[in-house]
Amino acid sequence: MASTQISPRIDEIEVHIHRLGGEACCLQVNKKWTIYSVKCAIEAALALPTGEQRLIAGPREISESEIVGCVAPEGGGLELNLTLIRRTPEQQSEIMAAKEVTGTVMKVSGPLVVAENMAGTKMYEVVRVGKDRLVGEIIRLEGDTASIQVYEDTSGLTVGDPLVKTGLPLSLELGPGILDGIYDGIQRPLERIQQICQSVFVPRGVDVPNLDRDKLWDYTPQNVKVGDLVSGGDIVGVVRENGLFKKHFIMVPPKFSGRVKKVMPAGKYNIETPVVEIEEAGNTMTVMLFQRWPVRQARPCVEKLQGKEALLTCERVIDALFPVTLGGTAAVPGAFGCGKTVISQALSKYSNSDVVVYVGCGERGNEMAEVLSDFPELTTMIDGKEEPIMQRTTLVANTSNMPVAAREASIYTGVTTAEYFRDQGYNVAMMADSTSRWAEALREISGRLAEMPADAGYPAYLGARLASFYERSGRVTCLGNPVREGSITIVGAVSPPGGDFTDPVTSATLSIVQCFWGLDKKLAQRKHFPSVNWNISFSKYIRILAPYFETYDPEYSMLQQQMKEILQKEDDLQEIVQLVGKDSLSEDQKCTLEVAKIIREDFLQQNGFTDYDFMCPLAKTIGMMKVIVGFHEAAQKAMAEFSGEHKVGWNSIYASTKGLIKKITDMKFELPRQSEEHFRKTFVALHEEVLAAFRTLAEEK
Repeated sequence: MASTQISPRIDEIEVHIHRLGGEACCLQVNKKWTIYSVKCAIEAALALPTGEQRLIAGPREISESEIVGCVAPEGGGLELNLTLIRRTPEQQSEIMAAKEVTGTVMKVSGPLVVAENMAGTKMYEVVRVGKDRLVGEIIRLEGDTASIQVYEDTSGLTVGDPLVKTGLPLSLELGPGILDGIYDGIQRPLERIQQICQSVFVPRGVDVPNLDRDKLWDYTPQNVKVGDLVSGGDIVGVVRENGLFKKHFIMVPPKFSGRVKKVMPAGKYNIETPVVEIEEAGNTMTVMLFQRWPVRQARPCVEKLQGKEALLTCERVIDALFPVTLGGTAAVPGAFGCGKTVISQALSKYSNSDVVVYVGCGERGNEMAEVLSDFPELTTMIDGKEEPIMQRTTLVANTSNMPVAAREASIYTGVTTAEYFRDQGYNVAMMADSTSRWAEALREISGRLAEMPADAGYPAYLGARLASFYERSGRVTCLGNPVREGSITIVGAVSPPGGDFTDPVTSATLSIVQCFWGLDKKLAQRKHFPSVNWNISFSKYIRILAPYFETYDPEYSMLQQQMKEILQKEDDLQEIVQLVGKDSLSEDQKCTLEVAKIIREDFLQQNGFTDYDFMCPLAKTIGMMKVIVGFHEAAQKAMAEFSGEHKVGWNSIYASTKGLIKKITDMKFELPRQSEEHFRKTFVALHEEVLAAFRTLAEEK
């Protein structure tokens, strides 16, 4: 029996190592040692490699990461008895194989976990952290260690906890069942989790399939038969998802190609059913009703195209002055309380897109609750039947009380979902509310990684990340047959602190997007909504969209330009009025101020809580523009033509057309759910009435 004797101290303990034949050795060790250090001492004393040692304390085997002082029984004095068992070579090889797929936590800092024994893992690989198997993603690799951002609360994680490698990137399940659902930032179904766990909060480590595996879908094969050659993006069938979204196309995943070996007949199947089998070079691949795709990788397309049609928002200030294309990008920056969320929700409710993906990224929970309560009540008529608008919408909810790292994933989850529907040939609108919260999540993770901060503490790559996100928008020719086009329009809300548009997130966003709807705190305080400031907002799509709008009215471009000029002149004249008063202005300037007031208060301002103004179709918007601009032109012409004794001033025009001005300001009361023909007739008649009134005025003079 070998023995090592050292004079005992308070922080030391005698460890007696027993084998089947009796005591093998006695070690004097520090209570702060790990069991691995004890094994190293045993190896020195007994020449038994640490990998072959199993140490048993009482009824259990103790792990190498445990501390000696914690293993010693309370009140057990300065002695610890351990049983040593030698592992067989087979057991040892099993443990080594297990070690290859597991790591060990060595540091926990909020949502950031650093793990060792991570050699062989890849960037952005998903891992399961700790005993609760929390979902995490590798964001840095350094030697044998990896930094992992954990998408769940890391309370209770400790050094030495196991970490399981999956070898897979963070991916979404894309298939029937996504629409009319609400998911968290990594696509866990919140409604089903609530039903299973009976909790209003998401339990840690919960593992529920993203899409429902039990529900059966009506599947009909399409465009495919045995022996056909197929490639990525080809449509092989269709599923009826709901009353509003009737054609959910089933596509061959982008990286698949080969000859069709088997086709399932029409019927009811769950999403894991292989409906088509493809053979290539002796390998058989199955096409199921759903497919997986990594969130950080953009889905491929044949080519990107220039936008040519407008995303109609049914908000006059946007459709008339600052339109955006289907496939465009827009930013909505504004201080707190300016109405960013309301604009995003209005777009989701009334826009002419086929699918809406609404991402609530770090916003208040009551805003998502409002979406969930409002959207199911909104309906649209489809084949004479009312269908809830929620059926074309999917929600990604990552509210401010959810783990911060999941905000970073939620934006990618939303845009990957949008790309899936785009590839089917649909026009998708994606609302990101708000990208500032996403940038704050980037800043927190970057800070914990000890990266060099840039402006306002944001990481230096903020602009690049924003650009790569917005670049996934666009109108494209989709992969596969039949040939089709789809688009993604991204509208990102930005929340600069105190409404400061020089904030790094706003500045970086402005350098990327083509359409800027700047919200004004002063307009919001005056209860002027939507509070889009027409003097600082812009759209670079106006020239591209001119042919589209001219199909509604050939004079659209002229009307839009005239309106902007009137508003700009009013802004210039306000300075003079504040200095010397309105009486110092010329008659034509007084007219411009009054018409600008009509534009501001009765055209640009819209009340979303009224029956007549909660939305405004394009035919009504253009009709109102035509009447207002026509009135301004006729008034300016009358004042220019008559001078001297027969001079016509603004006061005389106002007196003779008071009833007409009342009709112009009442145009907004036309109910929106009427035909284009009705609006055309109504506003053409009013325009003719304006011209007739000024002809009468001229004859009287």
